[in-house]
Amino acid sequence: MIESGSSVSAWIGLGGNLGDPAVALQDAFDALGRTLGVELTAVSSVYQSAPVGLSAQPDFLNAVARVDTSLEPGELLEQLLRIETEQGRVRLGERFGPRLIDLDLLLYNEAVLQTEDLTLPHPRMLERRFVLEPLAELEGDMGLPGGRRLSDCLRACSDQRLNKIGSLRFSSEGRIS
Repeated sequence: MIESGSSVSAWIGLGGNLGDPAVALQDAFDALGRTLGVELTAVSSVYQSAPVGLSAQPDFLNAVARVDTSLEPGELLEQLLRIETEQGRVRLGERFGPRLIDLDLLLYNEAVLQTEDLTLPHPRMLERRFVLEPLAELEGDMGLPGGRRLSDCLRACSDQRLNKIGSLRFSSEGRIS
């Protein structure tokens, strides 16, 4: 998918609702910035959202990051899972349950892909206001694979309680300040 020596843009959704989610987001952004083959280029504001699915859990903090990467989609996913594991995420229990950190590969350039381990675009991103709003904050009314516009997807997204609670900034070293 990538020509040798070049890179593509990818977008990553981040969230968490256990422990100190703001620290978990900070640590995840820091880890992305240190990942070989990944350059963190932009981060959205942090949004607070109600849980989806299993409602008897704390609210989530969410954000979206844009990266430039020379990694193939599967390799990038492996790095995201590595970061989750290093931060203490254990994938046991109920789906959509509470978690320390969650990193989802949302978009990889304009790739449309379905493997056993990875579906691109992310299969539920269009149902998640906590993904679409931060993505729109970063990219405006971008076109999505399949020809849809982000603004149309946001209008069609069911109403979800979502509060913008702060901004993240990162230095040239990839550290959020």
